[in-house]
Amino acid sequence: MKKTDKHRIYLDNNATTFVDPKVLKEMLPYFKECCGNASSIHGFGRKARMVVEDARETVYKLIGADSSDEIIFTSGGTESDNLAIQGICKGLKKNGNHIITSAIEHKAVLNTAKLMESEGFRVTIVPVDKNGFIDLDFLSNAIKDDTILVSIMYANNETGIIQDIKKISEIVKKRNIVFHTDGVQALGKLSLKVNELGVDLVSLSAHKIYGPKGIGILYLRKGIPIVPMVKGGHQEKARRPGTENVPGIVGFASAMKLADSGFDENNEKIKSLKHRLYKGLVANVGDIQVNGPIDKTLSNTLNISFKFVEGESILLNLDMKGVACSTGSACTSGSLEPSHVLSAMKVDPVSAQGAVRFSLGKYTTKEEIDYTVSILPEIIKKLRKMSPLYEA
Repeated sequence: MKKTDKHRIYLDNNATTFVDPKVLKEMLPYFKECCGNASSIHGFGRKARMVVEDARETVYKLIGADSSDEIIFTSGGTESDNLAIQGICKGLKKNGNHIITSAIEHKAVLNTAKLMESEGFRVTIVPVDKNGFIDLDFLSNAIKDDTILVSIMYANNETGIIQDIKKISEIVKKRNIVFHTDGVQALGKLSLKVNELGVDLVSLSAHKIYGPKGIGILYLRKGIPIVPMVKGGHQEKARRPGTENVPGIVGFASAMKLADSGFDENNEKIKSLKHRLYKGLVANVGDIQVNGPIDKTLSNTLNISFKFVEGESILLNLDMKGVACSTGSACTSGSLEPSHVLSAMKVDPVSAQGAVRFSLGKYTTKEEIDYTVSILPEIIKKLRKMSPLYEA
């Protein structure tokens, strides 16, 4: 089977997505004609302020928040995670110095927790089982009188494993603890209504849902104190000073509206293609394992270990054949260490080193999946012949 068209096949949508042409069209005027600073009081500025606040209204309604004041625009998921953890720790320091997170969080959460630890906070890491689900009993027992924040991600960026956020919220809220979730990968793929989930803070990013890079959101429930990470002006009610990224904000709202309107259709189509990929690999490639129960992961995410082969070698060979995917988070790309997510799931080191993440998107086609399945067996066979660990 030949590659389907002139374009490369893109199966790395958890790293980032293409910008939807409809989103780009909405953004373009705010790069050109409507160039005002949203803090300026003249006509250009007022126009910019109006579209920023319109976008804020759109976002708060789509996530089921109570008020547009609960939406803070940031530069992306990493900043939102940092603001949530650093801001709450400093805002509630008088109440305690203990925070809880999980072993499979994005590095934006784990490294920020380490930073807080260096500043005198205690950090408890909740383990996960072999399927990637957090230990709820451990979490419940870990909450102490001085616990001020729990941060557990909604869906994992490497494996796609979906946590039971409602159940976690029930555990946390019984003790009146602030609860943050990294919802970056969940947005557009899972229901994300903040009051239904019972969360106090949610981190989101536009470039995972066919919006622009460089724009994110932190949902902050009204009444919860937060200390800004940077000092500056009055923007975002002084919670995140800095000139608003007007084109990005417009693009995020546009992308969220499109994701909401096409939610069921896109997810069903993508889920079908994921299962097609899975079945094709199981049928044609031996010695593989799926990392995480396939029906309890995001509709678009398939993390597979090809035993006795290094994931990086697979990626390079796929890339030469026109297929782009990854071994895990783009934020840890280049690290020689095994995935911390797979290590936490007790995946053996040989399998962890051979893990590849396929993350599909709304532009993925059946022909692209079939092409990928057709080329992988020969790639794996060739690499295993060179592997000292493999015995045919």
